[in-house]
Amino acid sequence: MKILMVLTSHDQLGDTGKKTGFWLEEFAAPYYIFHDAGADVTLASPQGGQPPLDPKSDEPDFQTASTERFRQDDAARRALANTLPLADVREEDYDAVFYPGGHGPLWDLAEDKYSITLIESFYTAGKPVGAVCHGPAVFRHTTVNGRSLVHGKNVTSFTNSEEEAVGLTDVVPFLVEDMLKSKGARFSKADDWHPYVVVDGKLVTGQNPQSSEETAETLLGFVKEP
Repeated sequence: MKILMVLTSHDQLGDTGKKTGFWLEEFAAPYYIFHDAGADVTLASPQGGQPPLDPKSDEPDFQTASTERFRQDDAARRALANTLPLADVREEDYDAVFYPGGHGPLWDLAEDKYSITLIESFYTAGKPVGAVCHGPAVFRHTTVNGRSLVHGKNVTSFTNSEEEAVGLTDVVPFLVEDMLKSKGARFSKADDWHPYVVVDGKLVTGQNPQSSEETAETLLGFVKEP
């Protein structure tokens, strides 16, 4: 059971002068769900090496049992520091792919040709594809049979109102909810900051950090099926 997790390499929050990256909990919680189930987890990013951590996700208010465990886990920290470059990753080597969020993916993974091709390959091979919070930004340019991969699909993501709540509506290059709707997706959501996961075939999306564990568990369920 081999699961690929793809993280952002982008660390600039627009032109604010502030840093961004991946959201720690949205990486750590799924990582341990996969790891504890016996999966062989591989980490990748557009540039390879150490992905940038969103500094806000490192603040005390956003810590969980999973993030604390990660801080004490030398092997996991080494794995994160040595992610594979996406150009070197092949779909046939893995059983599923998962994209944590954080704002970074809006800038790089949404536009990355290797990521786009990878997602299309997983999807057309009938393998589970998962993304949580801002992770669904990666579907911006993915296509299947000439139209958007998410066209007609039931999906969710970080919502416009959640983006407004964190004050970044005018900073991000696009709003994930609006983008998914524009691609013809059937978008649904729960109240802000409540866990919410949507499944359509083997496409699994989660709304926010509160949804990361359930999104990962749902994806894992598809991988464990005979």
